[in-house]
Amino acid sequence: MDVRGLRALICVLVVVATSIAFAPASIGVADVGVQRATLQDEPDGGGEEASATPELGEADQIHTDVFIAENGSALVTVDYQFQLTDENRSAEEWEKLQANVSNNTDWYVDEEQRGWNDTLSKGENETGREMEISNVSISTETDSAPEEIGHVIVTFEWSEFALVELNRIEAGAALSGFTLSDGTTLQLRWPEEYAVYENEGEPQIDPSPAGSSELDGAVTWNGEETEFTDEQPRIVLIENGDAAADPSPSGDGPAMPWAIVALALTLLAVVGAAGWFIGRNRSGDAGAEGESGTVQRTDGSVEAESNAASGPPPELLSNEERVLRLLEERGGRVKQQEVVSELEWTEAKTSQVVGELRENDEIDVFRIGRENVLALPDEE
Repeated sequence: MDVRGLRALICVLVVVATSIAFAPASIGVADVGVQRATLQDEPDGGGEEASATPELGEADQIHTDVFIAENGSALVTVDYQFQLTDENRSAEEWEKLQANVSNNTDWYVDEEQRGWNDTLSKGENETGREMEISNVSISTETDSAPEEIGHVIVTFEWSEFALVELNRIEAGAALSGFTLSDGTTLQLRWPEEYAVYENEGEPQIDPSPAGSSELDGAVTWNGEETEFTDEQPRIVLIENGDAAADPSPSGDGPAMPWAIVALALTLLAVVGAAGWFIGRNRSGDAGAEGESGTVQRTDGSVEAESNAASGPPPELLSNEERVLRLLEERGGRVKQQEVVSELEWTEAKTSQVVGELRENDEIDVFRIGRENVLALPDEE
């Protein structure tokens, strides 16, 4: 081989050696880029370790609690529960999930809000109300007794969740068609001042929760026993004060407080004395006045004289008719608290009768300050 051929061979060998030396480096850079992208896309780090980390949807129990406020908003708490004594899940896996939630809080918050916004959109379509989910937060904690359970807790506020009308709250439509699977529960709670509205003795809850006979400020549905339709769940609440605390055996409500009994007797005595005084001083044409005249009450106000004296006695009237008669006697307008005193009813029974009259458009109800006022429709 001459000198020129030897030089050409050396050049070829140098080029081949250089290519072999730099090729692995290029491949290594590409792999690092892919791995970095994977870390950004997956909050748990991806890879084989990620596959061992449980997702929120893999929780053993999911409990959703909704507390309904008087203004119709709701505070929602979702508790994802992981059994740490389960042979299929180790404490190490739970610690990885805790670390993921702690290190990637914003990602988990965004995912939860995105999922609940889908439910909210269905609720807006069902109710026609504009709603909003806000103040979403997520945290973790561990219980050791009676058994070791890991909790991932998500909380948020839901505006316009329920419909509020005076002393009445209707809730559930915002969750129309909500799905409960095995291992999940939904609980609705409400303020102490409210109780479940009963229509002819039937609590207005749909569907009726299985195995629940007492409703102590909350109602719970279990996924194993419940499948909601598009018109469920539904619940109607009514402002009730302390009336639901001690139900009476008769079913008409709690025992009458002695203070109200004494007040009613005093009022009857005053009315009787006033009636005797007015009758004694009536003029000779009182008969004509009985048809369309007016009488002066002891407090100085003037009201239309009642024609009820010639009507049936109170014991032959329905509850609704007794309220309507009282309204007519008072000139078409009366405070709801006066109905309680005059008819010697409980607040719970009065609220129920008033609610039925209002639903049937037989009376109107509005507020003056913090008191409900009942009025005949023609008097508005």
